[in-house]
Amino acid sequence: MPRKKSSNPQELLTHFVRTRVTNAVYGRLEKIRKSGDCHTVGEVARKLLSKEKITVFYKDMTLNAAMEELALIRKELRSIGININQVTKAFHSDKRTSYQIIHVKKLAELYKTVDAKTAAALSLINQLAEKWLPRS
Repeated sequence: MPRKKSSNPQELLTHFVRTRVTNAVYGRLEKIRKSGDCHTVGEVARKLLSKEKITVFYKDMTLNAAMEELALIRKELRSIGININQVTKAFHSDKRTSYQIIHVKKLAELYKTVDAKTAAALSLINQLAEKWLPRS
């Protein structure tokens, strides 16, 4: 089956340009390819020659600690939520008043830990917002 015809023939790559570069130049082109949105070194060279925009992705290593802490808080909140569901189920299935009071006390303790974890998460989110979001 033949290839589909391009809707815009002016954008077809029709001319072959061949060049040699040093190891240092090739290393720089490869670095741009790895960190950017280009798939090949040739695509990087084409974009540089035609002065097109190359999107480079940057990872801020200072956020690693904050992201790890947020992930840990999310995991703990999930575990606490599961515990709350279990205690609630036990509360509804147990009709004895003395045991229901015990379940209510357990729920109160769990909600206190949720409050503390939520406060820690909001504090981290506020710090990240101050660093990354523009002030208006």
